[in-house]
Amino acid sequence: MAEGGPDAGSAPPTPSMSSLPLAALNVRVRRRLSLFLNLRAHVAADWTALAEEMGFEYLEIRRLETHADPTGSLLDDWQGRPGASVGRLLELLGKLGRDDLLMELGPSIEEDCQKYILKQQQEASEKPLQVDSVDSSIPRTRDPAGITICDDPLGQMPECFDAFICYCPSDIQFVQEMIRELEQTNHRLKLCVSDRDVLPGTCIWSIASAVGWWWSSLMITCKARNVTSRLSLHSASLQVPIRSD
Repeated sequence: MAEGGPDAGSAPPTPSMSSLPLAALNVRVRRRLSLFLNLRAHVAADWTALAEEMGFEYLEIRRLETHADPTGSLLDDWQGRPGASVGRLLELLGKLGRDDLLMELGPSIEEDCQKYILKQQQEASEKPLQVDSVDSSIPRTRDPAGITICDDPLGQMPECFDAFICYCPSDIQFVQEMIRELEQTNHRLKLCVSDRDVLPGTCIWSIASAVGWWWSSLMITCKARNVTSRLSLHSASLQVPIRSD
């Protein structure tokens, strides 16, 4: 029976040791590497020969010589460079003839790599199912642009008023009287009263900008204590200009 390829629904292949980053090597392996390579010997390549194979320059090697553990510092510096991996480290050690290191530390290196692979697989399985970018927070439709209850939701035909009434809750009776005098008489003015005409939740700054932009050129500020009689209100209402548009 001919051998078939892997099934389409099978799990992704386990990464080989040669492709793993140098971060897979734990402290124990690094210390044992230092014990072998920090020792200067004429018969075996030391850490300086390994540094040259890794692409380190003379001044960089001289700087590492000042460290208490030059091999450990070398591995730390090299693991951030392109091409650094466990497989590449083993390849360089074999090139330098340090088969003794490969025989001595091979099992420990393989154990560290297996632990690293299992940890990566566990972290991948614990990731949430949703994608990194949550698109549900992106508005699918344009937000309504209206400010008053009769505004065009698209903001193309805003509702117009003759005057905006600026008042505080204590002046509500005076506002009601003003509505009767200016809207329900022959004046037929259209007033904008926040509690009656503005949509709930509208930002106060949106209301203020609309007053000066398209609603009206007149804002009436109410102070009920300054109105002494209905006649004074009626006289004041006659001064309100009616919009021509």
